[in-house]
Amino acid sequence: MKKIIATPNAPQAIGPYSQAVEVNGTLYISGQVPLDPETMKVVEGGIKEQTRQVMKNIGAILKVAGYSFSDVVKSTCLLSDMANFKAMNEVYGAFYEKDPPARAAFAVKELPLGVLIEVETVAVK
Repeated sequence: MKKIIATPNAPQAIGPYSQAVEVNGTLYISGQVPLDPETMKVVEGGIKEQTRQVMKNIGAILKVAGYSFSDVVKSTCLLSDMANFKAMNEVYGAFYEKDPPARAAFAVKELPLGVLIEVETVAVK
């Protein structure tokens, strides 16, 4: 059975999608951008600050659904510029110190709200 997951501790959806959906012990988290959930504004700073906010948003969704970063099995990182890959990787890696998930990372032409990064995540219990 499909269960919609939502928390005020992550940005509210800015389109026709859910923050996350859980089905049969698998949590699918929609692509998270670096919005501060309180202000719904893009956080100030560069790729490191934006990546940190994205990961905090993912963490809030994982937590409300009863998961943790150790349950994450796949991430997809969308970058506005591959020149940001190394700096993004430093921040991202701090959230997965042991047994990191499978991951794809690639640059796209542009991202919503002109942000530098978006990350979608899949976690399994």
